Parts: sequence; structure tokens; C-alpha cells
Amino acid sequence: MELITSVIDLVLHLDVHLLALTQQYGLWIYAILFLIIFSETGLVVAPFLPGDSLLFVAGALCGMGSLELGLLAPLLMLAAFSGDNTNYWIGRLIGTSLVKHANSRFFNHAHLEKTHAFYEKHGGKTILFARFLPIVRTFAPFVAGIAMMNYRLFLAFSALGSVVWISFFTVGGYFFGNIPVIKNNLTLMVLVIVFISILPGLIEFIRHRRRQAKASNL
Repeated sequence: MELITSVIDLVLHLDVHLLALTQQYGLWIYAILFLIIFSETGLVVAPFLPGDSLLFVAGALCGMGSLELGLLAPLLMLAAFSGDNTNYWIGRLIGTSLVKHANSRFFNHAHLEKTHAFYEKHGGKTILFARFLPIVRTFAPFVAGIAMMNYRLFLAFSALGSVVWISFFTVGGYFFGNIPVIKNNLTLMVLVIVFISILPGLIEFIRHRRRQAKASNL
């Protein structure tokens, strides 16, 4: 419960927390951001970490001069790409055994099943699409590893997805995060990004419930 509360507080006040960390740790903030993005994409036990909103706020801080976009963006692209590959090989080498014996407290099987269905529908493109879907992007490379997806194809989609995802949000934050109306309502903007991020999953959930309701009425 404390973890959930901490994560919610982090998301709701991401701009304040990230600015404070930047001022406190200086250049080490780049290592912290690298670790967060790497973990969110590379460890199936860490889908709760902020992704899209964190990138946008980090980009906004670059626009303010607190961070350097030319250093931040390539570093986070490397973090996302490295995380993907770590997750892929965990899935490929020990994924099946891990799924069977994982403690449900740290490993959400529902998220795994949802991602597997997404992978079955979209194939290798899942690695690209998943970048913009919270939780799915954490489990997608793991599922690809279990499914023994061709590694060269995986690398191509992973590299492209890393560049597009990081660029979209950091550059977006850089150019739009310091527009007065957005800067003064950055927390609201973060919530909008979070809502848009979970919207596809919410729509799919509603469709699933409607299908279940129709099936039960037959």
C-alpha cells in the first residue's frame, strides 16, 4: 500500500520531484533517469515506474536549462534499448520457468496474459507499438523472448521504438513544456499524458466487459 501511495505521489507531483532531484544530485540525475527507464522496460517486476510523463517532464526541464537534451535523449534511448534486450533474454532463457514459479506479489500474470494476446495479434510490431502503452511495454520484450522471436527482427523494432518513444516525449516536453499555460499547469499536463497512455487499455477493458455481457445474455 505504501508503494502504491508513493508511486501515485510521484506521478502527481513528478515535475516537483524531478526538479528537486536535479538540483540535489546534479549530473547524477542522468544516471537516475537511465536506471528508471531501463528498469521500466527491462524488468517485468517494475511496470509501475513512470514512463511517458517522466520523459515529458525531463524534456521540459531541458527547455528550462536544468538538463541537457543533447545528452539526455541519446542516454535514455540507450536505456530503453538496453532494457528491451535484457527483458528479451530473460524471457528467452528463463521466461517459461519464471512464469511458472513467480510469486504473484511481484509478477502480475494478468499483465503477462494481456501482453501475450497483444503479441499474438500484432506480432513483431508489438515491440514498436508497446512503447506507447504502459505496462505492455514492460512485458512485450519478455513475451517476445518466451516466443523466441527472431532476434534480428526484435533488434530492429526495439531500436526504432526506443528512438521514436524517447524523441517524441523528450522533444515534446522541450518545446511545449515551457509554454506558459502548460508550464503553469504541468501537473495537469502530466495527468493528461497518463490518461492518454492508459486510454487504449481502458477502451479494450470496456470492449471486453461488453463482449462478456453479450455472451452471458445468449
